[in-house]
Parts: sequence; structure tokens; C-alpha cells
Amino acid sequence: MTTSTTSESRNGVGQTTIDLLSAALQVDAAALHAVWSVESARASFQADGRPTILFERHIFWRRLVAYGTDPQIHAAREPGLVSRAPGEYGSAASQHARLARAENIHRAAARESASWGAFQIMGFHWRALGYDSIDTFVDAMYRDEAAHFDALARFLRLDPRLLPALRAQNWSTFAFAYNGPAYRKNRYDEKLAHAYQQFKATTESLSSGGAPQQGFKIV
Repeated sequence: MTTSTTSESRNGVGQTTIDLLSAALQVDAAALHAVWSVESARASFQADGRPTILFERHIFWRRLVAYGTDPQIHAAREPGLVSRAPGEYGSAASQHARLARAENIHRAAARESASWGAFQIMGFHWRALGYDSIDTFVDAMYRDEAAHFDALARFLRLDPRLLPALRAQNWSTFAFAYNGPAYRKNRYDEKLAHAYQQFKATTESLSSGGAPQQGFKIV
């Protein structure tokens, strides 16, 4: 991760905010640090201020079907954007350009087919997470890192496996529920366990990061 979770991050998210989330979810703050450092492989925001995203072409196929649009026509023209199979991701810097091209096909489906922000939460979860629309969710992802933590709190409550696993530091169960069966290939459980031990050992030396971002709330 290019943005350290041990110091104040973009728009003032720091240890105090993590402590607030820790208390609300009854989760060890070091566990939240571990999730932030491992699941957010890159910075939460790009240098130009846009949130980090990853566009998933196979999800776009499914979302087009859900909206009643035939994906096969678009797959023939834009196989890098529309496909039954994952792949052809391109560089991190190219993701917003890929999203913009996909939005020309179907705006809502395209936005729902990207993972967003610090915790790479898929856009299609917007309704289950309690946002009014996909655009409301995307606006929150553009706002600040505090909004990313709010989305994480919502997401952790969606799957009944996530919070108990996080509270117990059961990293294999958490990684499976959060990332799917591919977690083994990427060794997410091992990375989470290692990060947790690192943060747990240095909890008292973590920077306070100041007060939480104004307007931050955990739903």
C-alpha cells in the first residue's frame, strides 16, 4: 500500500477515526489497520484526486444483462470492456479511462462494475449498503477517505461471516468472505495475519491522526 495507515491520510483520516470505527463495530483497531493495509493494495485516491478503482469486464457483462441490455453486441466491439471472463485489466492508471468508455455503453452498469476506494468495494453493492443510487455511492467514494470507512462499516454488516471473523482474527474465513475463493492464490489470509501482528505490536506508537473527518458517521 502506498498510503501508510500509521499516519494521517487524505482528508484527516487517522487513528482517532479508526478507533471510532473500532468501538462501533467492536473490532480490534489493529484488525481494521490490517484490512486497510492489505485490501487497499494502492492508495485510496490517485494523484489527481479521483478514487482508486478497478473495472471488471466480466461483472459489466452481468450488469448489462441485469439491465436488459445484450452484452454480446458490445463484447464483439469492446472485448476488453465486456466479456464473460475476467482479464485485460490494464494498468492502474487506465482504470478511469476504461470506466468512461464503459459508461458510454451503460452508465449505471459500468459504475456498478468497478471496485471503489480504499477497500475496493464493488459498485453493485450500493443498494444493499444503503445508498440511494449508484451515483450517490460514487459521489461518496469521491468525497474523502472517511466516506470509504463508512462504506466499509456498511459492507462488514452485509455478510454475517465478516464481523465475527474479524473480531476473532479468523483471517482465512474473513479473506474468503471478503475476496472469494481466490484469496488462497493471493495469500490474503497470510497477509492479513502478518499485518495484524505488525499493527498490534505497534498500536501505542501509531499517530493519532487528529479528530475524525467532519461529518464522518458510522451507519
